[in-house]
Amino acid sequence: MRSFERGQAVVRRDVHHSGRVWSEHALRVVSDTGQALVAACPPGAETRRPALYAKARADGDRSVRIEAFDAMSKGQWQLAYGVWQETELLLWKPASAWFSVNAFYTPAGLRNWYINFEHPTRRTADGFDTFDLVVDLVVDPDLSTFTWKDEDEYSHVRRLGIVTDTEHRAVDAARAQALSMIEERSGPFADAVAWAGWRWNPAWPAPSLSRRPDC
Repeated sequence: MRSFERGQAVVRRDVHHSGRVWSEHALRVVSDTGQALVAACPPGAETRRPALYAKARADGDRSVRIEAFDAMSKGQWQLAYGVWQETELLLWKPASAWFSVNAFYTPAGLRNWYINFEHPTRRTADGFDTFDLVVDLVVDPDLSTFTWKDEDEYSHVRRLGIVTDTEHRAVDAARAQALSMIEERSGPFADAVAWAGWRWNPAWPAPSLSRRPDC
């Protein structure tokens, strides 16, 4: 398996089953071990995401995200350049897992944990490829409570066939695995105090996208 060096800029790509890129996000490697890849970014890291996602954020209208999924199902989307905003991000991703664990930080400290359900990763020359499966789990900093997020959007992409029955079964299994990790304090939750105290290394510049392919 390809490995990356600490501080190296990498790109996380969400790649649709058609082979088209759905999003890109520039990160820097914090560590890369046999257990998991840990990567991070501050505000200002470069991204490319569906133009309708950018519009939904700018307008404060989440219904536009449904339009984005409809466009995905038809293979008709364009990507818009942007930058990561507001929070520092620390991401933990085992290669074979159907989820990643993300921690979001504000100047006040750890804001929340965020478990993103997604494809297992495939390493590339520039970073790694996966595919976001829409549903998420938001967890309080002290791990005491959690909330499922975007279940309505998940139902919609299921109806559209974007998430297949096979992927749905994998997500169900991953949900149970993620909840067990929280309960057992395993994975990154075993070092929750250290994670809570993490901050972006100011000596590292915000990562940029290594290339900008056609949308």
